[in-house]
Amino acid sequence: MRKLKHEEIKRCSLDELALKDRYPFSVLLENIRSAQNVGSILRTADAVRAARVTMAGVTPDGEHKGVHKSALGAQDAVPWETSPSALSAVESARENGITIIALEITDQPTRLAEISEDIFPALLMVGNELSGLSAELLELADFALEIPQYGFKQSLNVSVATGIALYGLLDLYLANRCAKQINH
Repeated sequence: MRKLKHEEIKRCSLDELALKDRYPFSVLLENIRSAQNVGSILRTADAVRAARVTMAGVTPDGEHKGVHKSALGAQDAVPWETSPSALSAVESARENGITIIALEITDQPTRLAEISEDIFPALLMVGNELSGLSAELLELADFALEIPQYGFKQSLNVSVATGIALYGLLDLYLANRCAKQINH
């Protein structure tokens, strides 16, 4: 085994990426304060070919210098938008038949392994680094996705947790798509 050189790593260009279908899940960032966290989330959203990232409240957008520092170009590769209101963005998604998922610690947790494959399209709501999602957004969720914690701390960094959740959604979607192809 050897580590690949940068030029050996296969990746598509932005033009090629624009021709590819995006997977049917998006992310809503509510009041994420750290531009570095937003940039990291954009990189992960690009890696899983998420449909969109919406930044709401005080969340820095894809033009922010600090976002660029950690996004490393992902701000140009994943569709993103700003919304003056996270609530209106979620209500719009709900009107379009999108499953609303809260990434939050609640009294009614759902683990990745418990999620049904019929949730797509889906919107993953992610809240502030310290206070999480607002109560008004949490009320609109179809369920709350929880990442179990087995150590001392009760939560992960918001960009790490979002990455775990997005890869979980991607795995679920691809497994379901593969199963449908086999059964037809």
